Amino acid sequence: MLSKTKIERFETDVLSKFNLYNSVFSTLPYSEISRTATVLPLFADFCEEGFKKDKNPKDIVDEFFAQYFPEDSPQDNVDMLFRFIQFIERQVVLFDAIEDAAFNIINNPSGRGTLRSSRAEAMENDASDALKDYLSSFRIRPVLTAHPTQFYPGSVLGIITDLSEAIKRNDLPTIKVLLAQLGRTPFFKKEKPTPLDEANSLMWYLENVFYHSVSTIYQYIKNNIFDGKHFDNPLINLGFWPGGDRDGNPFVTTDITLKTAQGLRSSIIRNYYRDVRRLRRRLTFKKVEPIITEIESKLYNSIFSKSSLPEISLKDLTASLKQIHTLLLDEYHGMFAKEVDALINKVNIFGFHFASLDIRQDSRVHHAAFLIIVKEAQKQNIIDKSIDYEKLSESEKIDLLIQLQGDLSPDLFSDELVKNTLGSIRAIKQIQSQNGHLACHRYIISNNQTAQNIFEVFAMLRLSDWSEPDVDVAPLFETVTDLEIAPAVMDIVYSNPVYKSHLARRGNKQTIMLGFSDGTKDGGYLMANWSIFKAKEALTEVSRKHGVKALFFDGRGGPPARGGGNTHQFYASMGDTIESDEIQITVQGQTISSNFGTVDSCQYNLEQMLSSGIANRVFNNKKSEWSPEDRKTMNDLASISYKAYQDFKAHPKFLPYLEHMSTLKFYAKTNIGSRPSKRGKSKTLDFSALRAIPFVGSWSQLKQNVPGFYGVGLSLEQYDKEGKFDDVISLYKNNAFFRTLVSNSMMSLTKSFFKLTAYMQYDKEYGAFWKLIYEEYERSKKYLLKLTGQSVLMENEPAGKASIQTREKIVLPLLTIQQYALRCIQENGSDEVLEKMVTRSLYGNINASRNSA
Repeated sequence: MLSKTKIERFETDVLSKFNLYNSVFSTLPYSEISRTATVLPLFADFCEEGFKKDKNPKDIVDEFFAQYFPEDSPQDNVDMLFRFIQFIERQVVLFDAIEDAAFNIINNPSGRGTLRSSRAEAMENDASDALKDYLSSFRIRPVLTAHPTQFYPGSVLGIITDLSEAIKRNDLPTIKVLLAQLGRTPFFKKEKPTPLDEANSLMWYLENVFYHSVSTIYQYIKNNIFDGKHFDNPLINLGFWPGGDRDGNPFVTTDITLKTAQGLRSSIIRNYYRDVRRLRRRLTFKKVEPIITEIESKLYNSIFSKSSLPEISLKDLTASLKQIHTLLLDEYHGMFAKEVDALINKVNIFGFHFASLDIRQDSRVHHAAFLIIVKEAQKQNIIDKSIDYEKLSESEKIDLLIQLQGDLSPDLFSDELVKNTLGSIRAIKQIQSQNGHLACHRYIISNNQTAQNIFEVFAMLRLSDWSEPDVDVAPLFETVTDLEIAPAVMDIVYSNPVYKSHLARRGNKQTIMLGFSDGTKDGGYLMANWSIFKAKEALTEVSRKHGVKALFFDGRGGPPARGGGNTHQFYASMGDTIESDEIQITVQGQTISSNFGTVDSCQYNLEQMLSSGIANRVFNNKKSEWSPEDRKTMNDLASISYKAYQDFKAHPKFLPYLEHMSTLKFYAKTNIGSRPSKRGKSKTLDFSALRAIPFVGSWSQLKQNVPGFYGVGLSLEQYDKEGKFDDVISLYKNNAFFRTLVSNSMMSLTKSFFKLTAYMQYDKEYGAFWKLIYEEYERSKKYLLKLTGQSVLMENEPAGKASIQTREKIVLPLLTIQQYALRCIQENGSDEVLEKMVTRSLYGNINASRNSA
């Protein structure tokens, strides 16, 4: 019998089960839930039919109540809409759990992009030695961030995990209990989480998911690719931003940073303790039992110890485990030696840090703090009092900055900005002394525009009693303009002898972060991605010229509009002109729970990252090379789309439309993140201060997804009108990078639904602007289908498309309610209940999209 296709497996193991278990809601012993479960399908059908007839959301809702509940009061109707919202939130959780349960059925764990597939391909192509060489030095670093796109509280995440396991077993009694629990568990927070709350929430993933997935991958590589022989490359380093990311978040303090590092250490020791406790039940041998018992006791005490250092050092823990391993091999026939070896590997990978805590702050904050520091340094005779720092040229400032050393304590300053800035540097030193070097060793400078930005941070490190700082100073280039000048900036930095000595001590490696989110917000979809690609090429070239290896760290969000989508294809298409010995990306919000929420999905996606590097370097078959003609076509398309996007942003209705017709201003009310939704304290909407997450998320809530396609259609249309569309087809056929851009843009279009907001075309103020967006949507769709030869969007990804369509169908009533409330507010002015309705509807919409912000 032929095996089922991916779409057939999806229909059997996801869609059918969702329909089955969704019906269980109506059997729960709660009258309100049961009634809602009965009425909601009627409302969902009513919405679907209403949009087919081109009705607007307000009319759909009003007509529904008039037809089915003519005797109910307005308050009764409002109450029912809120019950619909609550119920749909739980339907989304159920669908998430079912997809998680079916993950290894839908996605082949031995298929393309997995390590098993890479190993088999290497053996077939006589490339096993090349694969070993590459894996001996190649690394990936997924960095978990606290950016507010995650709407599930920890209690709900726990239910999803348990529900997924019960669904795997088809355990209906347990499923019913968990659905009942879900029905009574709150989904939103009345108060904003603190940065420490965010850190603790993400530690759940480290402790319960990444710990197991990473170690399983490592063991597979060691045992099956290196045949159990020497392999000591950690391969997967985890990064962590909550508690260390200060950019725009005044609530991240030095104390929070230190507590986060302590929490990470306690979390990893707790995992070691659990493993050792299980091992002790097997290691009952005379010479071994006393050693494992002592380890268990010391680890337990270290979990709760308030001491700056654990009761057992990392060195002693490793030595004791190796001693046990040797005894098992020499005197006990190797019994349980593999299990001990697996734990030794975990200790080598995670140390006492678990994940590396990054510190990040904006260059403008650094500069403001440094001006105050200069005055104090002049009092301390560290800087000549005659020097007027602000009047110096950039080169003169750099000459001064590289000379600075000293010990300026944060306590010397009353200014909170300076105290926090210098305090974060002291925190790095303290964390390294307590948890090891890898615990905290990077300082990221967001909004980096000049070499001076880098040297100001470098100077502050050296003014913190740290003449040779054990820290990677990492600039983050974000806007299109910043990306263009990045190579020149780094050329200045590399040419400096003092900084060159700093890099030499760090293995001549320089981390450079590139921001997809703000790049797309600034320059549009095509230009942002192309600018980053070109910047990587130029930065690789200038780094190699100076004998430096560039390590690129990509700040990606969930959706294509923020550098997300099918990211693995990006890294498989980089080619030799871009340094790629490491793949480092941010993972945030609901992308963490969707791609790394279970051990199975986490292992699969980590293997995809590893395999993309392998495909690019070990199996590179010239697919990533650019012909001069293809490069010119890509450059032209990016330039045309950039102009189109800039004209779009310059439209007088651009910001007013977002402010008055979208959910933008409601993001700050969701209480999902500790960080404010915009930079600065201005009460008016300033585009430069607007964060990428609410910007992209607001378009997603409108189901317009502008940042993922605007300018694509216009650029393709121009090539078509000029009779050069064959050049675009050639680029598409020849280049994997461009194919990935096209695929991800088609995903953005698939997630758009303009009938939801079609009523806006009749609005006197914003009608023309809505039509402008819709026309570009239709144009982009038309030309992308022409380019790919597909008849419908995502035709070649039927299972992925089916998942999107199912999720969109689940939340269609929620979107309708949201637009109903927004329209009522637009027509009648502010209303507390309606504003709460809009805010509550954000949760389910974001979670259902899984990569919408």
